[in-house]
Amino acid sequence: MHYNLLIRGGTCVTPWGEERANVGVLSGRIAALGASADATADSVIDANGLHVLPGLIDSHVHLRDPGDPTVESLATGTRAAILGGIATVFDMPNTTPPTIDGEHLSWKRGYVEAQSWCDVGLYVAGAKSNIDHLAELEQEPGVCAIKIFAGGSTATLLVEDDEHLEKAMRAGRRRIAFHSEDEFRLQARKPLFHRGMPHRAHMEWRDEECAFLGTRRLMALARRTGRQTHILHVSTAEELSYLAEFRHLATIEVLVNHLTLVAPECYDKLGGFGVMNPPIRDERHRAASWAAVRDGTVDTIGSDHAPHSRAAKVLPWPDCPAGLTGVQTIVPLMLTHVNAGRLTLSRLVDLMAAGPARVYGLVGKGRLAAGYDADFTIIDMKARRAIEESWIASPCGWTPFADAKVTGWPVVTIVRGNVVMRDDEVLGRPLGRLARFSA
Repeated sequence: MHYNLLIRGGTCVTPWGEERANVGVLSGRIAALGASADATADSVIDANGLHVLPGLIDSHVHLRDPGDPTVESLATGTRAAILGGIATVFDMPNTTPPTIDGEHLSWKRGYVEAQSWCDVGLYVAGAKSNIDHLAELEQEPGVCAIKIFAGGSTATLLVEDDEHLEKAMRAGRRRIAFHSEDEFRLQARKPLFHRGMPHRAHMEWRDEECAFLGTRRLMALARRTGRQTHILHVSTAEELSYLAEFRHLATIEVLVNHLTLVAPECYDKLGGFGVMNPPIRDERHRAASWAAVRDGTVDTIGSDHAPHSRAAKVLPWPDCPAGLTGVQTIVPLMLTHVNAGRLTLSRLVDLMAAGPARVYGLVGKGRLAAGYDADFTIIDMKARRAIEESWIASPCGWTPFADAKVTGWPVVTIVRGNVVMRDDEVLGRPLGRLARFSA
């Protein structure tokens, strides 16, 4: 048999386990998992000693486009993604202007197919102004979900009260993604803090109860309406324990940041470069996040890649904007956690491939199986590297994980049979397309 691409001799992480197999690709899809030894191909990758994963998905990125291209853009952010071993990203809607209606969504769809290095799903912002149109918008091609900011966003996108949140939950039927913090508690506590306080004040202002209260309110509304929800960047032990009782209504995301960084040390070391929402919290919450990863409570892991300029991040708290970079570093960091024994490689694939596909209804991606898109992340589990800011592709140029020593590195990224990254080199031209989702 002759293929367009043959990946020979790698250890494939499949839904049924790890097996050494040759993978044949035809017309952008997996044609054979276990191609014969005498198979030929237009292009052959020797994967001996390497692991072949389904193309990994970062289901939570802010590519800031349209916005400020000196910080990030769709082109630079997806380039960063493939350098980091990510084959598909889901891009958040809080851009300038936001992705909030059919006009902006249509523009962004065309822009993706001209600029992107990997495949892209698009969130549409749910706001008070467009609730009546959410049922239509969630059915548009390329839309991964409606995203609602229930706390901590700009006035244009903020949906903080139960009346509008319930109305949004009753508009449409696909799973809605939520940023869960209680805006009323945030505003009530704000006078307790002042400009110039240590950066660790961020986690004290946006405390555990702020997140937990927001999540309790959302679950009460989800129970009332029967609407499926996805709670993003869950950061507290209390939320994780509580949400385990709502598996019929809620899926759960945790971030690599909350699994890797810990307070208050991160604020002392990173200053504004450790400020994000919800905040990095103490070891009790990090340990609870890892326990939830191990017991299956967590459905997806994302980066919440949210770049800002270096000049903005060095401002005093709270003037420094919240958000960390991460799309390029999530895979090396998570492979390091695998090597440290905190989770298995199969569980990582579940959280960053099969999990996002299941939660969002992503079609044709998320597993190594015949007929699926030929998206692959090929990794060297033994590679020892340091994350260097000179490697970062985002124009902002910084990472909170600078100089971190990692074990495990993405060496090849393949999108629909196209080798787009090999050995830290970006290849070819942007070939990204809109991801497809079931209605």
